[in-house]
Amino acid sequence: MDADRNNEAHEIKGRFLLFFVCCLAYLVIGIHFSIRGSIADSLREIFNGIDPLTSAKMAGSALAVPFLGYAITLFLISPFIDAIGMGLLMKLSGVLIVAGSAMVIGAESIASSSQLYWVIWGGMLLVGLGWGLVDTNTNPLVVALYPDDKTHKLNVIHAWWPAGVAVGGLIGIGLGKLDVAWETKVIAAMVPAAGLTVLCFFAKFPLTERAASGVSFGEMLVEVFRKPMFWVWFACMWFTATSELAPGQWVDMALSRTVGMSGMWILIYISALMFVMRHFAGPLAHKFSVVGLLWISCLLAAIGLWWLSIAANPVIAIVAATFWGAGVCFMWPTMLAAVNERYPKSGAFGMGLMGTGATLAIYFFMPIMGGVFDATKISEAGGEEAFKALSGENMEAVLATASQASFRSVAILPALLLLVFAVIWIYEIKKRKADEKPAGEEDGVTEGQ
Repeated sequence: MDADRNNEAHEIKGRFLLFFVCCLAYLVIGIHFSIRGSIADSLREIFNGIDPLTSAKMAGSALAVPFLGYAITLFLISPFIDAIGMGLLMKLSGVLIVAGSAMVIGAESIASSSQLYWVIWGGMLLVGLGWGLVDTNTNPLVVALYPDDKTHKLNVIHAWWPAGVAVGGLIGIGLGKLDVAWETKVIAAMVPAAGLTVLCFFAKFPLTERAASGVSFGEMLVEVFRKPMFWVWFACMWFTATSELAPGQWVDMALSRTVGMSGMWILIYISALMFVMRHFAGPLAHKFSVVGLLWISCLLAAIGLWWLSIAANPVIAIVAATFWGAGVCFMWPTMLAAVNERYPKSGAFGMGLMGTGATLAIYFFMPIMGGVFDATKISEAGGEEAFKALSGENMEAVLATASQASFRSVAILPALLLLVFAVIWIYEIKKRKADEKPAGEEDGVTEGQ
């Protein structure tokens, strides 16, 4: 009896440690995501010494690279998690984030002017590979730990991503006020990543749910490639991820000039809101169903993004941002849970493919938002030459209009998903009612009537 109790206590302790590792991992990448955005102007100044005409483009390209690394890791590693081992991969995630950050910090010391851009680019790629390993491992790990509570637990660990974004934003603002070197900000983001690596040495990682249930590698591939609806969900993930993260990368630059306050504070507020709300995903999914929760999320996100595109003062911006934040907060983890529940044999590979689509969407859509911004500013000014002649308040007015247009370009994405999720929601309600129909009942008439 005592032995059974000790084993049960040990199992609970081990599960708690693993869940804590997952939460810390998302906190780490959230902090790094936010800090990375706060050094954008510093990178632009560094690249200005290489090519003043393209320095902003070079900085933007370097900042986008982590998403590419994220996608590469998810796609290449997720099918082989059990063969490599989740423990090793989680330790490697922290190592890559620290190594990539150190590479960026030391770029000016180790590279010549002609190679500086590529050293920073490579460091950012390593960081993205580390981010990807976090997502590759934590999602199937939580599903293995809590197979009967996937939606809620996935939302809880993903709540620590916006928590990290908020913490990183505050660190960036605070260190900025102290006027410290940008390298100090990156070092601050390296500390929790190093802690994650150390903590992983004390945790014992299980097999994924797919491997533990005896589903073969071949069955996993069949589940993914022979189920057409899986790819419908994959396409939807592109839209939901872009609705959440693309505006988040744009909010400081775009909203700061339209609402009379730093857009970074709006991002911090939204991140705090998302952290709280994701802890209530389980009850909401139980009340409305997983697909119902996604439909409601898309409605709120579409309203919020459109409203942000016309916000002209802090009050409207905060109200609009609340709609947007409440809408997007459940999207990413709930999409993962929805796919895993419907295609359980797809395992880590299925969730990895969803993450790949999400990160590639952001990688490709960010330049589109920038293109909308550039096209609008030139159009509003009356042409390229007229735009070059602008200055002062006239320039700010044109850029404010361009900022609003860039937000409207994203608002259409969750709006389009309203129809898709509505069809799936209605179909699943009808299917559930048909499955619950008593034996012998047909067309409303039961036996004996």
